[in-house]
Amino acid sequence: MLAVCSDVPGGPENLLLKYVPRPEPKRGEVLIRVHASGLNRADLLQRRGVYPPPPGASLILGLEAAGIVTELGPGCHGLWTTGDRVMALLSGGGYAEFVSVPEELLMPVPSHFTFHQAAAIPEAWLTAFQLLHLVAKVKKGETVLIHAGASGVGTAAIQLCCLAGAVPIVTAGSPDKLKMAKQLGAAAGFNYKEDDFAEQTLEFTQGGGADVILDCIAGSVWEKNVKCLSTEGRWVVYGTMGASEVHGDILGKLLSKRGQLLSSLLRSRTLEYKAALVKAFREETLPHFSPDSASPLRPVIDSVYNMDQVSDAHRRMEANKNTGKIILHIHSSEQK
Repeated sequence: MLAVCSDVPGGPENLLLKYVPRPEPKRGEVLIRVHASGLNRADLLQRRGVYPPPPGASLILGLEAAGIVTELGPGCHGLWTTGDRVMALLSGGGYAEFVSVPEELLMPVPSHFTFHQAAAIPEAWLTAFQLLHLVAKVKKGETVLIHAGASGVGTAAIQLCCLAGAVPIVTAGSPDKLKMAKQLGAAAGFNYKEDDFAEQTLEFTQGGGADVILDCIAGSVWEKNVKCLSTEGRWVVYGTMGASEVHGDILGKLLSKRGQLLSSLLRSRTLEYKAALVKAFREETLPHFSPDSASPLRPVIDSVYNMDQVSDAHRRMEANKNTGKIILHIHSSEQK
């Protein structure tokens, strides 16, 4: 099968398209013929050699995919049949024509969605769902400050906040990104390149601060985060785009707020945890992607690249040019 590989750590130019053996589904796994895969920040880190896949996971990039079930491994429980349209949460392997996935990590593609739309859901939306509900335990009426509000996770988190009755406010780096965030339901948006988002958050909340902060930036904005965190608020770190080192009195300032500093990653979680997360998301959130829902949810697609354009796709994400998800279209070189 054809796959995108990063045999030598480095820049986007090091990504190469080559033929590798097709995976064989192990016990309890399903083989998917991939039609589309979503890009994630973790892919950039893995390409650079600083975020290796978990033990036993595919070395091929790609943490989410959508396609068609083509084969069932031994021991499957009849949850899926060949020909089913599915989307999958992966530990790796999405940038390829085929990927083998534990059956518990599959979800049905909403009937009105394309594979490109479906590929934008698993990693980004499950991450946002996990951060809001399992980690932060967001409550109705709470204010949630979402950094990178126009990212895949950010656009998902905005909509999930609205669904939960919380009030999402966001940071982003351009007027167009803030406009998109507001169209999705953000109550306010702050341009971090031009304004002090901490002051604006305090102004929006009339001095109370954000009850929850979803933070993929970390080190470079820690002081502003603590400043605009509410008393007994929850600050959830799930990325370190703005550095992982912190210099200063972070513990003293956090202690004065009685704030909680929480952190979470999804890729390294156990299969049992991921399966429970997928089940909860499928039952509680997936029905709201229907156009018949009162407030239908939708993934935001920034752009679609072919497999041989994967380096350009990585460059776009690395330059923070995307609003929503960048999708890799996986074309077939084999007979199904």
